[in-house]
Amino acid sequence: MTDSDDDTKKPGLIAVIGSVISAAFGVQSSKNRERDFTHGRFRNYVITAIIFVGVFIATVYTIVQIVLK
Repeated sequence: MTDSDDDTKKPGLIAVIGSVISAAFGVQSSKNRERDFTHGRFRNYVITAIIFVGVFIATVYTIVQIVLK
């Protein structure tokens, strides 16, 4: 597989999850950002981001509840 094959390939589930997590923490690479905007589907990123935020909030809430006990 060459770099040109990677550029035309749509990002899979793992790539979308990785991009959402990287973007949430502000460490998204320029190459991946370009791939996401060029070949990715907006709906996939929105759904993944909503799930990520829900899991993140639940994790923080759980940790706070454990620490406060």
